[in-house]
Amino acid sequence: MAQLLRFLLVTALAAAVSGHNITDILGGSPDYREFNDFLSQTGLADEINTRQTITVLVLNNAAFSAVAAKHPLSVVKNLLSLHILLDYFDNTKLHQITNGTTLSTTLYQTTGNANGNVGSVNITDLKGGKVGFGSAAPGSKLDSTYVKSVKQMPYNISVVEISGPIMAPGILAAPPPSADLNITALMEKAGCKRFATLLASNGLIKTFQSAADKALTIFAPNDEAFKGPAVPDLTKLTNAELLSLLQYHATAKYLPVGSLKTTKDPINTFASNAASKFQLTVSSSGDSLTLHTGVDSSRLANTILDSTPISIYSLDSLLLPSELFAKSPSPAPAPEPVLPPSPSPASTTPSQAPSPLPASPPSPLPDAPSASPSEAPSSAAERSTSGKSHGVHVKPSALLALTVTAFVISATFL
Repeated sequence: MAQLLRFLLVTALAAAVSGHNITDILGGSPDYREFNDFLSQTGLADEINTRQTITVLVLNNAAFSAVAAKHPLSVVKNLLSLHILLDYFDNTKLHQITNGTTLSTTLYQTTGNANGNVGSVNITDLKGGKVGFGSAAPGSKLDSTYVKSVKQMPYNISVVEISGPIMAPGILAAPPPSADLNITALMEKAGCKRFATLLASNGLIKTFQSAADKALTIFAPNDEAFKGPAVPDLTKLTNAELLSLLQYHATAKYLPVGSLKTTKDPINTFASNAASKFQLTVSSSGDSLTLHTGVDSSRLANTILDSTPISIYSLDSLLLPSELFAKSPSPAPAPEPVLPPSPSPASTTPSQAPSPLPASPPSPLPDAPSASPSEAPSSAAERSTSGKSHGVHVKPSALLALTVTAFVISATFL
């Protein structure tokens, strides 16, 4: 029992220690305000908070703004992702690197936009108390050096300040503007052709395209999602219902995977309004994410696009909002009618059923005084014939039974 209690205590302490919030960590120092703000705007703060082993190479306001002010948010996100190492490095480990140099994978490598070692960082112990950082791409220089330790939670998260941004080949190349993105073509290529066609035919693709400049996330059901047995017949929906159903699959927020993992509150959609909620909730299990509507749920199958401030995902199932498809409770069965009692017949024939009993039975006859032992009849026949004289009340049914018995006995001896 003592060992079990110790195990539970250690587990609870480990769970309490493992949680971290990069926004709170950096919020304590105004020197990292801009770096911190952009982590939130790009959704990278949520991604950092879901990781159990991570190192953030932070830049002060002057070093960061020199780059961030010149580029769109999507480029800034790529740059920030290159400064988030998927390993734990504190002051001690940085100055005791085996063989003096190592490569560390970054969050940028997980985006699929990095080729070769572009998504990795070279960390080299320069001796004399200095540690250099640079891109792991061949021919790259060590652009930055270690400044100081900011916060450590071994071996969960480490925040270290470096002198300048790490540059990798193509990291500052801007993706095409959202106006140039063909959202319909992207969804069709990812196997969501029917959904894209419905958006185009109802004019919603223009609404989503205009929202893409600020923030947009689309949950696109793939073509197989429209073939499930629980999918309603869309041709039986009114135009307003179909429009709400399609609007329910998008939100005017930028929600990368990291943000979806940490989202606790319901998500408003384009169908949400004051009269109806039309909201979604999210649950996560490891790397798997599931959207819930109150009627059904769907797994996020693939990421079609994650380019700040736009995210597009494919779904395995059509999302059915409860405002349109919740089943109403079955009505309670009507009570059976109460029939009046049948009138009693005047006379009963052998084939008729006996008349129902009266509402209240007749009052019983008063009990007669009991006969003394000397006065009691000596036989059943005497009791049957002298019942009245001796004050004993004998039921007619008993007299009939005795008569039948006597008749059987007499017939036996004849």
